[in-house]
Amino acid sequence: MTRIRYERLPTERANPSIGELDRVSPTTVARLMTRADHKAVRAVARAAPIIGRAVHSIASVLADGGRLIFVGAGTSGRLGVIEAAECPPTFGTPASLVQAVIAGGRRAVFRSVEGAEDDGPAGAREIRRRARAGDVVVGIAASGVTPFVLAALREARRRRALPILVTCNPRVPAGAARLVIRLAVGPEVIAGSTRLSAGTATKLALNVLTTAVFARLGKVYGNRMVDLRPRSVKLRARAVRLVRELGAVSERDAQRLLRAAGGSAKLAIAMARLGTDAATARRRLQNAAGSLRQVLERRGRRAVGSDPRTYARRRCGGPSPWPSP
Repeated sequence: MTRIRYERLPTERANPSIGELDRVSPTTVARLMTRADHKAVRAVARAAPIIGRAVHSIASVLADGGRLIFVGAGTSGRLGVIEAAECPPTFGTPASLVQAVIAGGRRAVFRSVEGAEDDGPAGAREIRRRARAGDVVVGIAASGVTPFVLAALREARRRRALPILVTCNPRVPAGAARLVIRLAVGPEVIAGSTRLSAGTATKLALNVLTTAVFARLGKVYGNRMVDLRPRSVKLRARAVRLVRELGAVSERDAQRLLRAAGGSAKLAIAMARLGTDAATARRRLQNAAGSLRQVLERRGRRAVGSDPRTYARRRCGGPSPWPSP
């Protein structure tokens, strides 16, 4: 195995512009850290073209029945767990559609499991256990050299799952994954503490990936989360507001429509705008691969019995994520 020269990693270097952090005021620390995070945001913006390619690929995979699996260690692993956990309540996705693997297992979410990131065979085992051909595996490694993550990506490739790497090391070779998203944030405010700027950039990049993917898959209408799960007082109030505003009905009618739609804001909006019952609106949504926009704009109607996945793949667009045979 090639020896890793950790001292050469950008995530390990000391930041020469920070100075003596232990001797400055808390106000100065706040200014230094927010300045560093501005650089992290700009790093994600510079990576927008490759992030866009990843979005096309992931959306195509999910439209074709595949799943999205995040894998990481430490802070990177926890960010993957957060992203996977937020998809069902935000986009109404089944829990199995977006999954997360963290080195060290569930206990590592709450307490650091030092050394788990070095266990490459464990990363490969997790992917063998979870991934199948036609899935997409997004490895998250700030340093770009985490053995657990890189082994997981190699195993994903062997299983004909699509491997994507999100890293804050711009020197990671292209061969590390099918797509490599490089976020050049530079050295941290505290040298080596990748929970800081690297964590900020990674969280933003993951937010972009899932938001853009599920927007393309019809889980968003405009900038509204019409597939949310109204399982709290706040979310039930939001669902009523969505139906009232997008369905152009009174609050009382919005509540009635939501009851008839079994709590589905998207279905209730379609019922309101189309003037149909729940069964008809549901059928039209299914024929449009769940896209409320396509239903309301009277596009995408196809013969009953055709596969909504085919229509969803056309909507995703972009090049095929799969290598030529």
